[in-house]
Amino acid sequence: MTAEPTLKPERPFFSSGPTAKHKGWSAANLKTESLGRSHRSALGKSRLKHAIDLSKEMLGVPEDYLVGIMPASDTGALECAMWTMLKPDRRATVAAWESFGNVWIQDAVKQLKLPKLTTLDADYGEIPDLASIPQDNDVVFTWNGTTSGAKIPDTDWLAKDREGVTINDATSAIFAMEMDWAKLDATTYSWQKVMGSEAQHGMLILSPKAVARIEEYDPEWPLPKLFRLKKGGKINTGIFEGATINTPSMLATEDYIDALEWAQSIGGRKAMFERADANAKLVKDWIEATPWLRNMVADPAKQTNTGVCFVFQGDWYDSLSEEDKAGVPKKIVKLLEDRDVGYDFNGYRDAPPSLRIWCGGTVEQEDLKRLLPWIEWAYEQVKNG
Repeated sequence: MTAEPTLKPERPFFSSGPTAKHKGWSAANLKTESLGRSHRSALGKSRLKHAIDLSKEMLGVPEDYLVGIMPASDTGALECAMWTMLKPDRRATVAAWESFGNVWIQDAVKQLKLPKLTTLDADYGEIPDLASIPQDNDVVFTWNGTTSGAKIPDTDWLAKDREGVTINDATSAIFAMEMDWAKLDATTYSWQKVMGSEAQHGMLILSPKAVARIEEYDPEWPLPKLFRLKKGGKINTGIFEGATINTPSMLATEDYIDALEWAQSIGGRKAMFERADANAKLVKDWIEATPWLRNMVADPAKQTNTGVCFVFQGDWYDSLSEEDKAGVPKKIVKLLEDRDVGYDFNGYRDAPPSLRIWCGGTVEQEDLKRLLPWIEWAYEQVKNG
């Protein structure tokens, strides 16, 4: 049998959310002057606006787009967009190919009960036929499948002058993949994904077309206070200048600012893209070279560079019962967590039995190089009982 490796990752954090803090992170480095102060104070509001402005600059968001901080993470931001922009008298399509995208389908079907709704879905590892979506339909989609590792290969299926609005859940793609802003009307993400920051706050990015839809449309369904983006019939621009709808955590805000400033210091979003690409290539090349593994996504053009998901194959694994198959990744993860080698890299609970390694820009490639031999060792332990 293979000998147990000796070299462990220095930072064994491979969770797909919340993701790893950047190297060198320390709570002692966070600015704390805003803590204990009102978020409505000049200081508090200035820090929130700094987080907004830095996000907009780092992501290359067009000047005439609005960027705001929302409650309840990516979920709150995405559902706010759905509740305030989707109209019962317009045709809409919600496309999904993994767990979170299916939540947006359920929202549209069971909560909003849109009468002119079309849903598109696909199995884990696949992408539905996005080109079949009419350009006059409103569309809700997930740029990158957090729980499947499948991403959209391009935005060719979206016309720049399309009549419908596009609502894009980009939470596991932002800061790792370039957004095609000209084709996006509402884009959402959370701080705790690619930037490795604290959870519970989301970002909502609106195009002028999205703002126009929100201003001309008053939904028939009740809008919770947390979804109310208008004031006096117009978009409440204060939300996009640091006057958040409800009380944010200033500590989480400072942690997000710290992550943004770190990313800026290493070269901005382009550097983050390059780090994620290099990390994912390392893991995907290893999967290709390991006969008892395969990427959950068969098409390389649709394979993510963030949460790389892979499943097991081969005579031994295929001979197991469904229950025993499900136990293989769990046992591997436990062996390595018990040894402080790698944390939280089991596949998503609703996905096929799998492992999922986060490869975003806050993860160091050397730590990935050290993790992979441990997975090989743990697999052999599980196989040989």
